[in-house]
Amino acid sequence: MNVTLTAAADTCSPVATHAIGLEAASSVAATLKALSDPLRLRMLSAIASDPRGESCVCDLAELADVSQPTVSHHLKVLKDVDVLTSERRGTWVWYRINPNRRGAVTALLDSFAPATVTQESTGTPEDDGALRPDFDARVTRLAQELAAAVPELDESTVLATVRESYTALALSARVTSSLIPLTERFARQRLSDLTRDRQGSVPQVLFVCVANAGRSQLAAALVNRLAGGKVIARSAGSSPADVIHPHVRSLLAEIEGEVAAERFPKPLTDDAVRAADVVVTMGCGDVCPIIPGVRYDDWAVGDPALASREGVEAIRDDIAARVRVLVDGLLP
Repeated sequence: MNVTLTAAADTCSPVATHAIGLEAASSVAATLKALSDPLRLRMLSAIASDPRGESCVCDLAELADVSQPTVSHHLKVLKDVDVLTSERRGTWVWYRINPNRRGAVTALLDSFAPATVTQESTGTPEDDGALRPDFDARVTRLAQELAAAVPELDESTVLATVRESYTALALSARVTSSLIPLTERFARQRLSDLTRDRQGSVPQVLFVCVANAGRSQLAAALVNRLAGGKVIARSAGSSPADVIHPHVRSLLAEIEGEVAAERFPKPLTDDAVRAADVVVTMGCGDVCPIIPGVRYDDWAVGDPALASREGVEAIRDDIAARVRVLVDGLLP
């Protein structure tokens, strides 16, 4: 008896592709090639973090032991791909981030660059998966505890808020063992925003930046110290990082002492915007929802991402001066 064996062959069924177009890919590749130099990235960071919003060639020449013509060459490369704009004033040329590329530059310096730096971790993703506790049960228990503390809200609302808080924080968490404590603190803040009585409360300010890892954290800490409880400051990020910038963390410790250890990047929520009397954006553009009755300001301050310790201190001083004016205007 003859037996014929037929092997089933896997077939490839092409589907419509959603890949970036060739023209767009070529443009992006040219920009990334221009950025693929350590000195150019440092120059870009220096300009982005300059409290003046711009830097002079003479400032940038101090970043490395190279000649001024070499500095000018690197800056021209960044100008050629429209990352920078320039303006000559007298002898010197001043450089700014191209407004049309500011969002991309911020994402590069605030999110991508820190993520590529090797940082200490308590375990590998595989370790976290092997040791992962029953987070669903823990989140449910946490929601039940918080519901008892805010009887004016339905238990279902509290549960939904806690779950949303956990999910939002999990997106940027590096070590899952700290997720539940962070979820509790974030959820408590959100529940406080939901139940806030504007008429009987002190003024509340919300500072928003992209990563909530630098400018907005500093501003909130400075308001809380200066106002002494007469104004409450919160902070959030439109795309929060997993950790606060190291230089900013040390400055927060100087401002707040041990309380600074409780700070962590938090995502922006509609609840926080609705609860605020004033929303101050610091580089996040128009991501904040427009809520009637809420005052909106925008502060064009330097970005601490990858800035030197001295640069971050200058940014802190710039924010501190703005904070004093803000607090004086809110207090009777």
